[in-house]
Amino acid sequence: MIQRLVAAWLLLSATGVHAADVEVPPQTVATATEILATSIGYRTVEGQGRVPAYAAYIAGLLESGGFADADVEVQAYGGTAALVARYRGTGGKRPLLISAHMDVVEAKPEDWTRDPFTMVTEGGYLFGRGVLDNKFDLSMIVATQLRLKSEKFVPNRDLVLVLSGDEETEMLTTRKLSSQFSDADLVLNGDGGGGILAEDGRALAFNLQAAEKTYASYTITITNPGGHSSRPRADNAIYELSGALQKLAAHQFAPQHNELTREFFRKTGEQTDGTLGSAMRRFADDPNDATAAATISGHAEYVGNVRTTCVATQLLAGHAENALPQRAMATVNCRIFPGVPVANVGAELASVIGNPQAVVATLDDPVSSDASPLRDDVLLAVRKAVDRRFPGLPIIPQMSSGATDSLHFRAAGIPSYGVSGIFMKPSDDFAHGLDERVPVAAIEGDLDHWYVLLTELSR
Repeated sequence: MIQRLVAAWLLLSATGVHAADVEVPPQTVATATEILATSIGYRTVEGQGRVPAYAAYIAGLLESGGFADADVEVQAYGGTAALVARYRGTGGKRPLLISAHMDVVEAKPEDWTRDPFTMVTEGGYLFGRGVLDNKFDLSMIVATQLRLKSEKFVPNRDLVLVLSGDEETEMLTTRKLSSQFSDADLVLNGDGGGGILAEDGRALAFNLQAAEKTYASYTITITNPGGHSSRPRADNAIYELSGALQKLAAHQFAPQHNELTREFFRKTGEQTDGTLGSAMRRFADDPNDATAAATISGHAEYVGNVRTTCVATQLLAGHAENALPQRAMATVNCRIFPGVPVANVGAELASVIGNPQAVVATLDDPVSSDASPLRDDVLLAVRKAVDRRFPGLPIIPQMSSGATDSLHFRAAGIPSYGVSGIFMKPSDDFAHGLDERVPVAAIEGDLDHWYVLLTELSR
């Protein structure tokens, strides 16, 4: 089914495409830029308690722009919040949800070359924590909805903005949001998908995110009686944990595939030169080709599409500098291929470690979801939006190796699609890292992208 739809609707080509001019009202561009700059100033990091204030700021913008007060709600959840804003339509179709998240990953000012919570324009880029993930598309979506209100556009369905407040951590607000809209037809997520540019600026492809891996974390804990540091013993908990982590570092999960990932590698391989491109095409034809899988896995940006991945991310050990550790614990974060039970991955971790003293436990309650279908209406809208800037550009279905809010909407039975309109070079992607940035030139294109998607899917 996926291959038939891709062939029929995506009009794939194998060459880079140069941008066509798009026209967005200058006031919309100015509004979007101002919203983004103000958004960066809200330090919506876990534990700072700033998400509710940021949500109130967005709510105020929408109400000033024509949304009825009763249609805009800030929902408080502990120290964070979610925002729901309903753009009323005629009710001809079921509601369309528009997803983005308000929280960001921590950024320490002393590590950055610029203040991470003040948007800086420099060298054709906008810098700041969250300027890419995910306040850029959030700001473009809000500005687009304000534009639609000013144009008195009446959709044939309700357009419901659903902004989560803890996507980067526990996703509790997302779970709450996904349970509130059983009547929703689909979700468009600004925190997924997007365009890829070559280093010379040519557009290579647009990724349509239609699936993602399961996010799950495990703890590995080793305990023993400890003792005085002047009397070392062979069963040191830190050393044993270190040995366990070395085994995990050397382990790779078996390659896996589904229709979506094979199509992704087939089309991406057509545009990728050299050994990597050849490996992609071979893996698409024969997913049992171990050499091809190993070659692809050697590239961090693609390994997640080939297999489950697990990596140690945190350590906690010992209780005093002059005492043998009584406890040593590591957190291992895994991105699990769809269809693989969380318990099976934990069992494989324990088997690889091979130490009965190492206790492997699953953190929290991981949620998994299946891929969304490649719907004709979504494909046509995306095709039209992409063609406005890059006629005939390849559109490639994608499984994300990271977790987004779409995970919970898909788990609730609502088809979800990552459709960010940002086009970037992979070398410019510093999401979650130092000096996060996005091209200034992405603003106008992303605004046009969202305008087309929302109007096409609600006529």
